[in-house]
Amino acid sequence: MASASRRAPKPLVLTPSAAEAPHDCPLCPRLVAYRRDNAAAHPDWFNAPVPSFGTENARLLIVGLAPGVQGANRTGRPFTGDFAGDLLYATLLDFGFAKGVYAARPDDGLELVDAMITNAVRCVPPQNKPTPAEARTCLGFLTARMAALPRLKAVLALGRIAHDAVLSAQGLKRSSAAFGHQAAHDIGDNLRLFDSYHCSRYNTNTRRLTEDMFRAVFGDIRKFLD
Repeated sequence: MASASRRAPKPLVLTPSAAEAPHDCPLCPRLVAYRRDNAAAHPDWFNAPVPSFGTENARLLIVGLAPGVQGANRTGRPFTGDFAGDLLYATLLDFGFAKGVYAARPDDGLELVDAMITNAVRCVPPQNKPTPAEARTCLGFLTARMAALPRLKAVLALGRIAHDAVLSAQGLKRSSAAFGHQAAHDIGDNLRLFDSYHCSRYNTNTRRLTEDMFRAVFGDIRKFLD
């Protein structure tokens, strides 16, 4: 009989309580390899699936694409340490969804108010581009994360991939709600999905997304929740 130490590890089972990926999540081989490469090059970085940030009583869930290699993958907090976080957290502070000071560090004391931030894909992907298979594999965590927020009313998708992931988490087809900046969709369970172009440096530099456009989306969300 084979010893217990030689048995194959049990596969990770996603349950309604698995709202966060384990620190050593093994589900996506390419992402695991990339994490290990980053850990070898930068052992002081977080280099693991990035957990959601915010309050469990949130009525607003913000869904990004995936951690940035020098942002959340480095710091361990969503949208922390890169340009996208500068715009996102400044806007959250302005609209009352955060308090404190954002200093691009996980120990800056910033707190979210009535909000949580997560990513459709929890591990950093090469070139910031997860494959469709990786997005599908990580979907269980998003589904569980949404289910674990008892007061959830609004979901903000930053970009099309996040939008599609939210629809899939709700058991909806992509054709049921077309992505569009400042679009809003009722997606069942008394939830409304709001869309925005991603607040990446590329989108803002090319003026695909301006600060006023981003603030308009948050204005819609605030009116909906108030």
